[in-house]
Amino acid sequence: MAEHIFHLKANWPGLRNDVGEIEAGNLKTKISIPPEMDGPGAGTNPDEMLLGAAATCYIITLAAMMERSNLEKESLTMESDAVVDVTNGVFTYKKITHRPHIILKANAAEKDIKMAQRLAKKAETSCMISRAVQGNVEIELQAKVETAVN
Repeated sequence: MAEHIFHLKANWPGLRNDVGEIEAGNLKTKISIPPEMDGPGAGTNPDEMLLGAAATCYIITLAAMMERSNLEKESLTMESDAVVDVTNGVFTYKKITHRPHIILKANAAEKDIKMAQRLAKKAETSCMISRAVQGNVEIELQAKVETAVN
């Protein structure tokens, strides 16, 4: 068994609507409460960071699965959204929606398109961040697979 340790340093010098900093490896940024939640909106925030963790984990997992399956692509892009519900002052991270867009090589066969669709679904259940939030945050997948036009 291998364990990987990740370390983060945080500094929060003030009160609720102040700005702090975090640093972890290559990540170094200011943090604050987003303006949607009546904060200053400087740097990033936990909501964006959880969405970023889920999205990057998913797209990297999908790319690795496609590579192992020798499935050649022209491009792999994605947009993701998160829904945070606020009811009676309680903030709940409800849902993340990933919309990967896979464009396979122009000569891709129908079996390649089907494989890409299967891998898009499998990547979501294989991603460690998805597994970490499973049962707490709904994750929806809206994958689009196409072939490149010559």
